[in-house]
Amino acid sequence: MRKMIWVFWPSFIVAGVGTVLLFTLLDPVDLRFVGPLELSRDAGYTIGFFFLWALAAGSSAFTCWLQRRGDEVNRKREDPNASC
Repeated sequence: MRKMIWVFWPSFIVAGVGTVLLFTLLDPVDLRFVGPLELSRDAGYTIGFFFLWALAAGSSAFTCWLQRRGDEVNRKREDPNASC
């Protein structure tokens, strides 16, 4: 649970700041890369926020994964067929 908080809370903050910065420069209605879908401005903001949140959460999760201790990575596995 603690690692989930470490991942999702900072990524939420980064997504909020990123959304403000991104949509200060771009209007979601002007984005035509989605094809024939006509999105409202609010839907564009929502999709952009969740996309940035997922991107930041992936980055935070990768950082947590890289910070594992050596004993967590190199855990000795018990082999039930071992003859020792």
